[in-house]
Amino acid sequence: MARVYDEALAESGMTTAQFSILRTVAPAEPMPLSRIADELVMDRTSLYRAVAPLEAKGWVRIEPGQGKAKRVTLTPAGREAMAAAVPAWEAVQRRITGGMSPDLWGNLGTALRALTEAAQRAGR
Repeated sequence: MARVYDEALAESGMTTAQFSILRTVAPAEPMPLSRIADELVMDRTSLYRAVAPLEAKGWVRIEPGQGKAKRVTLTPAGREAMAAAVPAWEAVQRRITGGMSPDLWGNLGTALRALTEAAQRAGR
C-alpha cells in the first residue's frame, strides 16, 4: 500500500509519511511533535527522523515549545507542497477504494482503528 501511495506522491517530492505529517499539522499548528506522534501512531524517534527532511525542504519550521517539547508549524512553502500533492493522493485513494465495496471499505476502517487501539493498549 505504501508503495502505491509513495509512487503517486513521488512527483511532489514527498513520501506518504511526509504527506500524512503535513496534513496532520495543517489544521492545528503549531502542533507539538508528541501530539503528531500520537495522532499518527508513530514512534517519536521515527517521527523526528521523518520531520527532518520536511524542515530541510523548508516545508515546516520546528520551534521550541514548553520545557523540552518542540512544535511544528507549516511554512507557506509547506502549504503549497501539501496542496500540490493532494490531487495525486486523492486519485490513488479513489483507485483503491473504487475497487472495494463501500461496506468493505467501512469495515476495513473499523478494523484498523480497533487493531491500532489494541496495539496501543498492549504497548502500555
